[in-house]
Amino acid sequence: MPASETQTIADLVSQPRTVAVVGLSPKAHRESFKVSQYMQRQGWRIVPINPNVSATSTEILGEKVYASLTEAAAAEKIDLVNVFRNSEDVPPVVDEALAIGAPAIWLQLGIRNDSAIAKAKAAGMQCVQDKCLLVEHARALR
Repeated sequence: MPASETQTIADLVSQPRTVAVVGLSPKAHRESFKVSQYMQRQGWRIVPINPNVSATSTEILGEKVYASLTEAAAAEKIDLVNVFRNSEDVPPVVDEALAIGAPAIWLQLGIRNDSAIAKAKAAGMQCVQDKCLLVEHARALR
């Protein structure tokens, strides 16, 4: 029986992980930056994924930025893929996450793609959608 989303969230936020952040912005006012910075301060390893930034800069939050999950997975072990992209952009991210063998995917608050998540779950991935990793992590600490 698949775990409930509540149990999946509890499992995913219970310990520091290496998280690939798809769509991580180098701009400090963006949510992707704020959430990733918070997680980094909690002991998580951040692996920035942003093809636009990787062409012009080498780091975000002091970590090497990669153009794709595939490129990052060749150099890093990815425990979780955290997605900051529009809902309609999720299916290729899920496909790439499956291709690299990522065990879990998290779609940030406001991001939903039921068919892509169903595909990921069917392949055995832990999945969360339309939730903020920072909020859920902070809630678990209370």
